[in-house]
Amino acid sequence: MKLLRFGAKGAEKPGILDANGNIRDLSSAVTDIDGQTLSHESLSRLNAIDINSLPIIDGQTRLGACVNNVGKFICIGLNYADHAAESNMPIPDEPEVFSKFTSAISGPNDDVIKPKNSTKLDWEVELAIVVGKAASYVSEQEAEEHIAGYCICNDISERNFQLERGCQWDKGKGCDSFGPLGPYLVTKDEVSDITNIGMWLEVNGKRYQSGNTNTMIFSPAYIVSYLSQFTTLQPGDVISTGTPPGVGLGQKPPVYLNVGDQISLGIEGMGQQTQKVVAFQ
Repeated sequence: MKLLRFGAKGAEKPGILDANGNIRDLSSAVTDIDGQTLSHESLSRLNAIDINSLPIIDGQTRLGACVNNVGKFICIGLNYADHAAESNMPIPDEPEVFSKFTSAISGPNDDVIKPKNSTKLDWEVELAIVVGKAASYVSEQEAEEHIAGYCICNDISERNFQLERGCQWDKGKGCDSFGPLGPYLVTKDEVSDITNIGMWLEVNGKRYQSGNTNTMIFSPAYIVSYLSQFTTLQPGDVISTGTPPGVGLGQKPPVYLNVGDQISLGIEGMGQQTQKVVAFQ
């Protein structure tokens, strides 16, 4: 299934994508796409619905983040060997963990807001895991049953805030609009091999990132297992798993986003996002 949320900001409704690419209204079945919706039992009930009987929504309707009420928004840094190389950083022995503030979450096509005093605004196409079942001290083999599905995340980053103003990455990662999620949550049964999926990102029509999850250092299952050793992952939590090479910081010379730039990005089988960079108002 491809689950999504549509409508005005703060008033989104649950939806599902049908085989023809139409958005169908799921409001008659669930109140939202969130942790309560993502259990195995709930997803099984949704899978049994005749979605062709559900109302079709105008395809031009705004899409919200594909999961709501996210409790934890966790990110993994330097998780692609080729991205670590372009960043001139060693391949980590353990996952590099940081967080985005949940207030950074936005719809997949909402504007990216350039913060005040921003000088080095950057992009990162990433595969995100959405947790479906609480996970505490689970093994890598057990981790799969705790994953509801996957979605696209653009890990927008302000490199000056992140790398040049103290040692905490979070303040360069968690600004408003720095976490577009979606367009939809793809349930894991629709993904044949999560460790071999292509991804890309363009700025103003120029391709900067062309990568594949097969260069990940730590797999999604390993990441879920690893994080569960330090915190209980809850249904609806989101884990963004790192980016392939081609970020602005890695260009020679570096290239950063400016007001008016347009970002397009996608992951095989998971749709695509498009954002415009706007000034903070």
